[in-house]
Amino acid sequence: MAERRQRRLRDDGYVRESFTQARGDARKTAQAFFDRFPKQAYMSEVERWRELPDGAIEFTMRRLRTAD
Repeated sequence: MAERRQRRLRDDGYVRESFTQARGDARKTAQAFFDRFPKQAYMSEVERWRELPDGAIEFTMRRLRTAD
């Protein structure tokens, strides 16, 4: 079942990038991602994020491979 879920995630057409950074750097990275891959063209979004005990932010950005 887990294998099926992983295969489905890989084949959903999205490119994912994960980061772990300090809060300020994470904000800059996300903004640069949206500047490079605009939401309207690439359906870009922060897929998930969480704050780690040390205050760093772990997050995953996703986008379509090509613009619409």
